This record gives sequence, C-alpha cells and structure tokens, in this order.
Amino acid sequence: MRNWKPILKTALVIIPLLGTGAAAAHADSFGAISISPATGATGWSHDYSSRWEAEEVAQSHCYKNAGDCRVAIWFKNACGAVARGPDGGWGADWATGRRQAQRAAVAACSNHSYGCEVIRWQCSGGY
Repeated sequence: MRNWKPILKTALVIIPLLGTGAAAAHADSFGAISISPATGATGWSHDYSSRWEAEEVAQSHCYKNAGDCRVAIWFKNACGAVARGPDGGWGADWATGRRQAQRAAVAACSNHSYGCEVIRWQCSGGY
C-alpha cells in the first residue's frame, strides 16, 4: 500500500505557490503624463506599482522644464495621451491601446482648442 502523506504535504505547499506566481504576473502597472499648460512641456512615467508613484515621477520630469506642471492623465494597465492645440488648449484621455488613447486625447482637446495634435503618449503594463 502506497503512503500518500508525503505527496499530499508536497501538494499542499506547491498548489498555493502556483497562485502567487500568476497573481504577480498580472500585477497592476500605473503610468501618468504631466503637462505645463503654459509651455506644453511634459513629463511621463510607466510601469509603476502605484498611481501615486507614477504621478510623482511624471511631475518630477515635467518640473525639469516648467514650473506649472500638473498631472494631465493617469492610467492603469493601459495607455494615456495628451493633445494640445496651437492656442495652448489641451486635453488628455486614456484607453486600452495607444491609437485609441491618442484619438480620445485629440477629441478631449478639441473641446477646448482647434487643430489639436498629440504631444505625448505612453503605455503601461505591456500595452
């Protein structure tokens, strides 16, 4: 007769570990884009473990070139984009793909300006 205790003990240790590997592989990934409304300078980040971290990094990069930076968009496991018009009006949005985020940002900018063009896009989490 076979003794199943060692096999059962091993299974009880290994099975829960399999779940943690899958969870770690699908951890959320945050990104952000900051903009200076006055100059159009941007800062960005991607693949951070928290929204706060992503926003802080984007802001610090933007502040290297301007003093009035603000977070335009943050995103999780997605893409973000910022568009700006020639008169300084801007808009930002996010989507699950780069092109969709760019189109959405141009549409958001068009509510405030004309001739809007994407000035920055970034994706996070393998998108």
